[in-house]
Amino acid sequence: MLKPTYALPDLPPPVNLETVAVLKALAKANRALAELKGRAATIPNQGILIDTLALQEAKASSEIENIVTTQDELFQADLHLEGRDSPAAKEVALYRDAVKLGYDRLLKSGGLVANRTLIEMFRLLKRRDDGFRATPGTALKSDLTGEVVYIPPQDAHEIEAAMSALERFVNEDEPAALDPLIKMALIHHQFESIHPFPDGNGRIGRILNVLYLTRAGLLETPILYLSRHITRNKADYYRLLQAVRLHGAWEEWVLYMLEAVAETAQTTLALVEGMRSQMASVKKRLREETPNLYSQDLLNNLFRHPYTRIEFVVKDLQVSRQTAAKYLDLLAEKGFVAKHRSGRSNYYVNADLVRLFLDVSGGR
Repeated sequence: MLKPTYALPDLPPPVNLETVAVLKALAKANRALAELKGRAATIPNQGILIDTLALQEAKASSEIENIVTTQDELFQADLHLEGRDSPAAKEVALYRDAVKLGYDRLLKSGGLVANRTLIEMFRLLKRRDDGFRATPGTALKSDLTGEVVYIPPQDAHEIEAAMSALERFVNEDEPAALDPLIKMALIHHQFESIHPFPDGNGRIGRILNVLYLTRAGLLETPILYLSRHITRNKADYYRLLQAVRLHGAWEEWVLYMLEAVAETAQTTLALVEGMRSQMASVKKRLREETPNLYSQDLLNNLFRHPYTRIEFVVKDLQVSRQTAAKYLDLLAEKGFVAKHRSGRSNYYVNADLVRLFLDVSGGR
């Protein structure tokens, strides 16, 4: 039977996690995150941020696993248009849905990130009905060489025990001296080292990051676009994960995660600021050019669904299908959205918002 090559430590590990370099990086990351939290609160409907930014995070996170889709395919997947099915886009959309599920459970549980929530997210993401690994044989291999680089715990009871210990660590508020961002880095490494699920551990682990930051009060909603940094620095990510296991290189790992938070908080802030500016501009134009059409619900619809359709407007505005079609055609005529046809269905694109995503994230 395979044996783990790394003894999972009790958390926090018995090392100095507050070196001069870490404290300097910590201050930068906390400032960036605090600014993001403050600016995000100015968006009138937080559901807009969860839907749109969680989808951007889902795209970046899935690319780490080589599940690649375009922005166009991604937004079209939500429209459920006939003949426009993209398996990759559907997979990415499931990640967004898993983020929303995790956030919903966090709110309903009074701020707990429970193992049963992680299992629910895994089942949704992978469309299966099991949970933590129950049979041995899992080994992590290098994408480049195919060589086994790490063997996680194999015994089902050991995996359960390790995840129970991690669940306690995630949800305990003591010791208060441990900064939440440092704690997030420890949680993520431990989760990835336990590797509790048969598949999807990377994506579930990255959702756990943002749920924990929300639980810790560093975010109001799980909108941090954290996977973008990991996507662009994937080799360092895997190298540093392994360096902790081989050499106890906790400082380097924590510094990497703090840099990820600082950089992606700034990127997410740019998206939030761009959305806020666009919403203000569109609101002004709607009131001036279509005063009988304007409503906050309509404005929210255009930004919650960058690609929208008649059915979305019917649901969000509680109007008839005929009225919704009339609204969208008028918006297209005035240049607020671009009208497209797919088969027998029309859909409408908020092109300026999609362009913002492409410009800020460098997406395809």
